[in-house]
Amino acid sequence: MKVALHTLGCKLNFSETSSIGSQFLSNGFDIVDPKDQADVYVVNTCTVTESAERECRQIVRRFLRQNPEAYIIVTGCYAQLRPQEISSIKGVDAVLGSNEKFDLFSLINNFNKKELACIFVSPVDEQNEFGHAHSSDVDSRTRAYLKIQDGCDYKCTFCTIPLARGKSRSMNPDEVVLEFKKLLEKNYKEIILTGVNVGDYGKSLDTNLYELLLRLTKMDGNFRMRISSIEPNLLSDEIIELTAESNKLCKHFHIPLQSGSSIILKLMQRRYKADDYERLIHKIKKRIPDAGIGVDVIVGFPGETHEDFLITHNFLRDLPISYLHVFTYSERPNTKAIELDLKVDVHERRERNNILRILSDKKRNEFYNQMLGKEHDVVFEHENHNGLMKGFSSNYIRVSHSFNPDLVNNISQIKITGIKNGICTGKIVDTKKAVDLIVT
Repeated sequence: MKVALHTLGCKLNFSETSSIGSQFLSNGFDIVDPKDQADVYVVNTCTVTESAERECRQIVRRFLRQNPEAYIIVTGCYAQLRPQEISSIKGVDAVLGSNEKFDLFSLINNFNKKELACIFVSPVDEQNEFGHAHSSDVDSRTRAYLKIQDGCDYKCTFCTIPLARGKSRSMNPDEVVLEFKKLLEKNYKEIILTGVNVGDYGKSLDTNLYELLLRLTKMDGNFRMRISSIEPNLLSDEIIELTAESNKLCKHFHIPLQSGSSIILKLMQRRYKADDYERLIHKIKKRIPDAGIGVDVIVGFPGETHEDFLITHNFLRDLPISYLHVFTYSERPNTKAIELDLKVDVHERRERNNILRILSDKKRNEFYNQMLGKEHDVVFEHENHNGLMKGFSSNYIRVSHSFNPDLVNNISQIKITGIKNGICTGKIVDTKKAVDLIVT
């Protein structure tokens, strides 16, 4: 039988989808592309925004058009929070909660089409076990994902993730090292450490993220690792210093801000003020001048006035950051924010989103200009995109190059030599014959 896997949302979801795929491989299934006809389709969902949930429903309908008799499984955060809603979608056969996704074949006896969907979802307060997840043979990716943490103890007023994934919990550090070694044995050159709140790693295990990173950097091999995202209040001086000193840690941080207005941050129940965030960014750039820094920001949060938005815009404009991930606020059931007054008009939310996306393009171009004449390590991926291959530098510059199989899954050193029409050009400097590059 054939199975297709589709992932919505964060890098953590990608690692968990890979583990789900491993279950199917172990049971004799062939993994096919979601665009192809399959006997079983698995959708691993996100619930951060309303659009992510809407996309899930659209995907289910698309899969059923490809094969009306296909068995449809929906899992992930959306499934955990609103299983009855998903089970009512015509054509869905099984709904699996956050825990149940890792025990799929014990719960589902056969994959024959059902008249009514089966729901396997345990209460979130029973989610005390750590569900292991990492990249596997299912993936066609060059970079690997390794889940080291799950759940969140924070109470941000806009977020449903703690409701979907439960309390913060971490993988035992010895197990992390073991899984990390397995990924290195599969010849991955870049491993991304993922979780809901990665910076919270280890607090119930009498350890912390810095201690884990220090241990991993001491491992033998030609590899590098990247932290998927880390809260600003959890990015310690020790982690910054270790990143500066070790060539096995990518010179890149993705640090959620959400708003540059301390008034809005307080309404969001974030654990820092705008001034704290600003000091952190300047501290990073002082110690690691070429560091790439990505920022999450939410526009249109209840109570965000035009002045609050301008404060956020100008705050981000003046910070030495590299790019933005901009989210338009959407009302999430069972969150405190949905009860707040002073709702922002939906059209205004979209306008603010567009303004910050333009700012993001400017910040990225500015960052590229700063990299002119400098050398960076790039890991190229294996996909052939119409004669081109792509990769990322340590500090998260996206790189495109004419396809060359000798460069796949190798760390290649490049020198950025120019920018043309918003695209950087460069040359490989670690081979006998220089090769022209395009950095996008």
